[in-house]
Amino acid sequence: MGIVSCPILCHPEKEGESMSHSNNSSESSISSLTSQPSLPTVPSLTSQSSTQKSLTTFHECISTLKGHSSYVFSLALSGKYLYSGDSNKEIRMWSHDSNTLKSERVNDVENSMNNTVAIGNGGVKSLVVYGNKLFSAHQDHKIRVWLIDNSETTQLKKYKQLATLPTLSDRLSKLVLPKNQIRIRRHKKCTWVHHVDAISGLALSRDGSLMYSISWDRTFKIWRTSDFKCLESVTDAHDDAINAIAVSNDGLVYTGSADKKIKVWGIVEGEKKHSLMATLEKHKSSVNALVLSSDGSTLYSGACDRSIVVWEKDSCGGSGMVVVGALRGHTKAILCLAIVSDMIFSGSADKTVRIWRKCSENNGYSCLAVLQGHNRPVKCLTATIDHGNSSSKADNTGSYLVYSGSLDFDIKVWHVSVPFL
Repeated sequence: MGIVSCPILCHPEKEGESMSHSNNSSESSISSLTSQPSLPTVPSLTSQSSTQKSLTTFHECISTLKGHSSYVFSLALSGKYLYSGDSNKEIRMWSHDSNTLKSERVNDVENSMNNTVAIGNGGVKSLVVYGNKLFSAHQDHKIRVWLIDNSETTQLKKYKQLATLPTLSDRLSKLVLPKNQIRIRRHKKCTWVHHVDAISGLALSRDGSLMYSISWDRTFKIWRTSDFKCLESVTDAHDDAINAIAVSNDGLVYTGSADKKIKVWGIVEGEKKHSLMATLEKHKSSVNALVLSSDGSTLYSGACDRSIVVWEKDSCGGSGMVVVGALRGHTKAILCLAIVSDMIFSGSADKTVRIWRKCSENNGYSCLAVLQGHNRPVKCLTATIDHGNSSSKADNTGSYLVYSGSLDFDIKVWHVSVPFL
């Protein structure tokens, strides 16, 4: 396995939306975020008639969270808090409370400059939370583990760093046997527990006991969250950088890559290691985002071809999936996806967030709303049901909070009310 240069996700754009990279990666931009033509062979699941339902959807930006001084790369919700990571190695914490956010709307969270809880080394590409631990993936090829400390004090505390993955003990245990060494350059080797390029994403298993990491080095790895030990590394999982990952409740792992492919990985009965179960090929450009429905029956994939492809479980069983169509409306590359219940949220290089829902009367989808307000591409998303909105049930609507992070350095908080089907 050799060093892989940063993936060129999309064709260059005149204004040049460049991002910073790790030292061992190409100096060229990973993405200028111009999209490629939409997929002509995949039928559209949206229509003009279905988008008319957006007239009944209410949405507003209730707050803009300011404080980051560089691109917002990652977001994660946990309990009462939102965590955000940027391209300048900072991790910040924000209150996740709709009433507080609404009251701070006018001042756009004036105290946000004091909410940095951790500083790593290299851009923060992904964040996940398990229990009292915050895991951050960085552009310097490392995963860092932080002890969450949100005790009630007058001054916000910096989180204690518990570990850097791979841990020293994990590295030392692999040094003895030659079979644990891999070549990363002509005259340089390292152990298989190391990522050797930017770590682009993290995901947790259903019970949180396992964490999966993906990287531009074309590998994905499995870590035990209890002691941070690396259990497995799938080498050369793709032909190019891996940009997206989704893990189903039954343990299937989906990876999306700049090689335009989505691969499905699982453990065959009687085996201990992951093997390739299926390869999903339909996109004609880099796959940037993946998200699964809660029951794992539907996969949504976003790419530079402006389309969100909808895949459903093959009726014949097994791990295969078939294309049922595409969600179209974005005018540039799809960069991020999120899902809550039956609502799908997509962020794009066209600076907007779109909200989608499957129609009850057919297999089509409605674009319920287009959220506009960012002035640069939307790089990351997370969303949740707004349990604090007591009027939703009375109005027969579902209420959601949507958080969007952008290359304009801001995080916007949106309140969305959608009528029940």
